[in-house]
Amino acid sequence: MSTGLNNLIRVTARSRKRVGRGGKRGKTAGRGTKGQNARSGRKKRPELRDIIKKLPKRRGYGKNRGRTVNPSRKDSIPVSLQNLSKHFADGAEVTPNILNEKRIIRERGPLFPPVKIMGGSIGKKLHFKGCAVSASARSAIEKAGGSVTL
Repeated sequence: MSTGLNNLIRVTARSRKRVGRGGKRGKTAGRGTKGQNARSGRKKRPELRDIIKKLPKRRGYGKNRGRTVNPSRKDSIPVSLQNLSKHFADGAEVTPNILNEKRIIRERGPLFPPVKIMGGSIGKKLHFKGCAVSASARSAIEKAGGSVTL
């Protein structure tokens, strides 16, 4: 940085002028007329703070929202056991990719939402991999002789 009059940096703090202590500024001493601003030790509340305090809080957003909440994550896709028994043969393996290929779930892209198998009855022995399963669906699958692995 070059030196010159246009690049001067203040070294000391600017002196604060204390008005109303005698001298050449009589009567109101440059403070205008009466009121809160003319008094010593005046401290006005910021108006914006009062406006902000009147606004209602939005729960679950901003600072109150948990850091573990991922808004871009999609909800899981429910698939019923009755629907699966129509599309799969006995002893078949069921994964989210196979469900997508058979158009039971319709999602595009490499990362589609998680799949959850919901309850019902099933007469076929199916093996589930990589799918979330409800408690009632798990008991029905195991009753039919199938298995569930994550």
